[in-house]
Amino acid sequence: MEVLLIHLVNALLYASVLFLIAGGLSLIYGVMRIVNLAHGNLYAFGAYVTAWAIGGVAAGAPSSLLLVLLPAGAFAAAVLGAALEPTLLRPFYKRAEEYQLLVTFGLLMILEDLLRFIWGPYPLSASELFENFGSLTIGDSLYPTYNFLVIGVGIVAAVFLWAFIYKTRFGVVLRATSQNMRMASALGVNVNRVYVQAFTLGCFMAGLGGAIVVPGQSAVLGMGVDALVLAFIVVVIGGLGSLEGALVGALIVGVVREAGIAWFPEIELAVLYLAAAIVLLVRPAGLFGRP
Repeated sequence: MEVLLIHLVNALLYASVLFLIAGGLSLIYGVMRIVNLAHGNLYAFGAYVTAWAIGGVAAGAPSSLLLVLLPAGAFAAAVLGAALEPTLLRPFYKRAEEYQLLVTFGLLMILEDLLRFIWGPYPLSASELFENFGSLTIGDSLYPTYNFLVIGVGIVAAVFLWAFIYKTRFGVVLRATSQNMRMASALGVNVNRVYVQAFTLGCFMAGLGGAIVVPGQSAVLGMGVDALVLAFIVVVIGGLGSLEGALVGALIVGVVREAGIAWFPEIELAVLYLAAAIVLLVRPAGLFGRP
């Protein structure tokens, strides 16, 4: 029972981070119809900025200050997204999807080199915050308390996004723009502003995922590509463009991955790809996606 509980918490931990990445990816696609291949490195950018911010003041700093600095990476990713959308992405909206994929893939490469240029090739750590939270006892085992903070952030983010999109006036405008951009524009909606706001929010979610992960693991080059691959598995299962699908897909991937690590560690990733392939065979648009 104790081991099962720890596996369940680990699955929720992993699902929380994946939801932040995949939710941002689905939000951007749902509104703008752009598959943002650079999304993984916005996650990595958030991780690096938070590790740099916490590492700069960590010596002797109270946990409250480190917590305040924790979302620094999320805000930095949002600012970067707000700058990238009107300058690099907007000129390609009226072109074929291949151009959009190429420009976001190029942006993925540029951000990877930018991370290397600013912070060098070595891992960056923010483990002081992780250590300050300590551990709690689950049966006879010690479990990091910080992991529960990550799960809490994931739950709060899911509730906030649902309320923001379905219970606010801006959410109505966002959904109207995603369903029929031309009609929304004809009714007086500033589509360009909606696009930059949606892209900024999606980047904020990716950066927040990186920010909350980095105290428990170091920020390293290549982490963005790994996260992007897993995020695509989530949206393939849940349905690209659906936030509900991103949430359900993240939970499924979290549980399947934890089960794979526990019982089939040699084929952990293969199990995830198999789950995605089964969903594609049954529902090509994903569990919550629209054909």
